[in-house]
Amino acid sequence: MRVELITPEGTSYSGDAVSVTVPSGMGEITILENHIPLMSNVMPGTVIVRKDGEELYFAVARGVVQVEKHGLMILADGADRTDALEESAIEIAKKRAEELRNERRNDEEAFADATALLEREIAKLASLRRLRSRRRSI
Repeated sequence: MRVELITPEGTSYSGDAVSVTVPSGMGEITILENHIPLMSNVMPGTVIVRKDGEELYFAVARGVVQVEKHGLMILADGADRTDALEESAIEIAKKRAEELRNERRNDEEAFADATALLEREIAKLASLRRLRSRRRSI
């Protein structure tokens, strides 16, 4: 099936896959070819694209997924290839996002932006740890 993972910065993944696991508000859902049409929200977490015997991990922010008969499109606020992430950089960004959120408690819009940034950094960290755990178990 055809898979597109698109962010405001551009396309993070475009290609074929056997299955795709997406974090949604109802929990993780796995989409296979010929899945029923579906539209759902995407929560911060890990998207796993399975193809040709390999798994590609992406840390994603909030967004939406649209599933059609022969593929799916994920539109996310952010998506990073997990194997390119560095834990130390994520920890620094997470700490800064926490500080920013605490500083902006009295400004609803700025607080929401800082919270979204913090969610994204937490998703990156969780995705990286999930990938490492998966590699150790193989």
